[in-house]
Amino acid sequence: MNYRTQGVCAREIEFEVEDKVVKKVKFISGCNGNLQGISKLVEGMQIEDVIKKLAGIRCGYKDTSCPDQLAKALKQLSL
Repeated sequence: MNYRTQGVCAREIEFEVEDKVVKKVKFISGCNGNLQGISKLVEGMQIEDVIKKLAGIRCGYKDTSCPDQLAKALKQLSL
């Protein structure tokens, strides 16, 4: 799936989910090292656990962040 982000440096998030488990995550643009780290940390986790950990994280003065955007993408998928 592809998710178009809003309000963050990353333009888009590409991800794969199988049986409610995050299999692969790739952020397009943004802070490369940090986003690769987030991707590796969440791969293999249940969708619900990723959402619980990442939802609501803010980046500086912004109301959202790349991790929060990933949580929003996964929420949309699980609806």
